[in-house]
Amino acid sequence: MQGSSLEQGLSNGGQRLEVTVGGNEGSSRLDRVLAVLRPELSRSRLKALILAGSVTTRGTPIRDPAYHVAAGDTITIDVPEAAPAEPQGEAIALDIVYEDDDIIVIDKPKGLVVHPAAGHESGTLVNALIAHCGASLSGIGGVRRPGIVHRLDKDTTGLMVVAKNDQAHQSLTAQFADHGRTGPMQRGYMAFIWGVPSRQRGTVDAAIDRHPYAREKMAVRQSGREAITHWEVQAAYHGRDGKPVASLLACQLETGRTHQIRVHLAHIGHPLMGDAVYGPHFKTKARHLGPEGQAALADLGRQALHAFLLALEHPRTGELLHWEAPLPADLVRLQSALQAAL
Repeated sequence: MQGSSLEQGLSNGGQRLEVTVGGNEGSSRLDRVLAVLRPELSRSRLKALILAGSVTTRGTPIRDPAYHVAAGDTITIDVPEAAPAEPQGEAIALDIVYEDDDIIVIDKPKGLVVHPAAGHESGTLVNALIAHCGASLSGIGGVRRPGIVHRLDKDTTGLMVVAKNDQAHQSLTAQFADHGRTGPMQRGYMAFIWGVPSRQRGTVDAAIDRHPYAREKMAVRQSGREAITHWEVQAAYHGRDGKPVASLLACQLETGRTHQIRVHLAHIGHPLMGDAVYGPHFKTKARHLGPEGQAALADLGRQALHAFLLALEHPRTGELLHWEAPLPADLVRLQSALQAAL
């Protein structure tokens, strides 16, 4: 009689496989029987599952691959969700602003994804850090995010700090959780936005959650987590008709939600220039810019956001460290074009 199999999902993302021994599998050894009934699992994988206690019969784990089964026995195999592949080091150039035995601070360029994810399994900041730092990052913060305590969107440029050991990781994690409410941490951004706010400075205090329909986006929602962004106008720019068309803001975060600045500025009617996700309806405003401004914006190809300021307490010495990163070339070009229209 041929054996049979059933399977179902587990809450942890794995699978529970249930097989019934037919007696004609060619052997009575547990590992060999299972290899016949579940050929998608290799012999080495089955052996590891048996030794781990993930193979049971009548609710009792069988930890011996040579255990003899009989026709009619029902065997359950709990297969955990596959662990993500460990990222490999890649020789990717980094703009290192500061480095010691505990932390490394980089000025991230546009287009660089921070950590591996679906669609970006390689070529990330994590791959570059593994190559640069070696084994010191291993196990700090998880396989896929070693040393990472915060992130910037793929096309947001600027300063990021990475932990190089457990002590540094714990300290930086606590500082980022506090966001400067009681400690010295500061995170500052330069943001080129459409329009000119009616006030010189302000605060957006609006909870952020996943967008209810477009799951790749975030949105201001009462059901979300607290999110607070402080902003101050640094410059106002006028279009060809002499009317205000854009501004440069300095933003400081009091929380750290996904896409926070992008969502908050769009929420108050001033989305980031070049932000195709949160400001698509503002594309027509480009016609108010001069030829240089229109060309600079078209070539930008990203949201006009740069993390220019980072201040924190050194995780080992307690020293207050402060860094500033100048605008990258594409934003300098945009700024120059906007200023030329004045």
